[in-house]
Amino acid sequence: MPRAPTTALMPVAEAVTALVALARPVAVAAMPPAEAVGAVAARDVAVETGLPGARTALRDGWAVEAAAVVGASPYVPVRLARAPAWVEAGDPLPPGTDALLPPEAIGADPREIEAETAPGEGTRAPGTELPAGARLVAAGERVTPLHALALAAAGLDRVTVRRPHLRLLAAAPDTLSPLLGAWIAARGGTAEVVPRPAEADALAAVLARPGADAVLVIGGTGPGRRDAGADALARAGRLHAHGLALRPGESAGFGTAGDRLVLLLPGRPDACLVAWLALGRPLLAALSGAAADPPVILPLTRKVASVIGLTEVVFLRRVAAGAEPLGGAEIPLHRLALADAALLVPPAHEGYPAGTPVEVLPL
Repeated sequence: MPRAPTTALMPVAEAVTALVALARPVAVAAMPPAEAVGAVAARDVAVETGLPGARTALRDGWAVEAAAVVGASPYVPVRLARAPAWVEAGDPLPPGTDALLPPEAIGADPREIEAETAPGEGTRAPGTELPAGARLVAAGERVTPLHALALAAAGLDRVTVRRPHLRLLAAAPDTLSPLLGAWIAARGGTAEVVPRPAEADALAAVLARPGADAVLVIGGTGPGRRDAGADALARAGRLHAHGLALRPGESAGFGTAGDRLVLLLPGRPDACLVAWLALGRPLLAALSGAAADPPVILPLTRKVASVIGLTEVVFLRRVAAGAEPLGGAEIPLHRLALADAALLVPPAHEGYPAGTPVEVLPL
């Protein structure tokens, strides 16, 4: 199926709106906090009961009542009725104590205290490590290793998340699916790679297989005689769009096969990655129920020029002075490999002069 002519290219904003409207958040799953890292939380998780339940030691030391050792020094030691108890970091303090003394604060006689301390010194008060009602992770947030630490410390053995599963169809030689798979995993999904059949009927059959929340077809999206992606999607379900006002990545498209969304990504590296940034990331966010990422704003170190009417993507390298443009359409791989961010220039812009603060997408 030939790609749509340039005059019929769908604007990227319109394509994203249509694609996200078709997406539905995937089913939730409960898993241990450590396994949930990277996935998107399906609901808020808050602490029910404040922790710790009792005052605990932040370091090793002698547990005392601060009021009982006021004025103690090596010259004027304070003698207690009984020797203080030694506690290790993380242990609860004995009843009647509220502070810690360092090891050297005790003289030859263990009941003679040679240093004073303030109430609460070296300790954590009850309910202050994880206060009751404190939100540990919010719905739509990706669970981080620090979230997992707090969840485990709160005694939660399960957290409810969404983790979409994407199937990547790639033809040999396949150099793109490892990168896409890594990007998908970094944003909370999982990916499997399946060989992409060359013929439209065989590809349509693969698109119809269940077991994935979305399918990415890598390559075979253009007007070439052996490019069967759009034809196969039309046979397997419905081709919603083919041909976007996106540079590079004009031959990208999307549709549905059964209850699965399908993205058609060009096979050339720069075009494939641009189509993923423009369409794949919003799709994965919609499937995950992810909240919008906070914007990353950096000044451009050099001028960026763009064509009116197309959304152009420029790859960037973040440097001390801001974001250094590396190139866009037909960028050679040796420069693309330097990129760690990208800029989507809207179709109404001719570009930006050097020094302009722009919102970038970290890669």
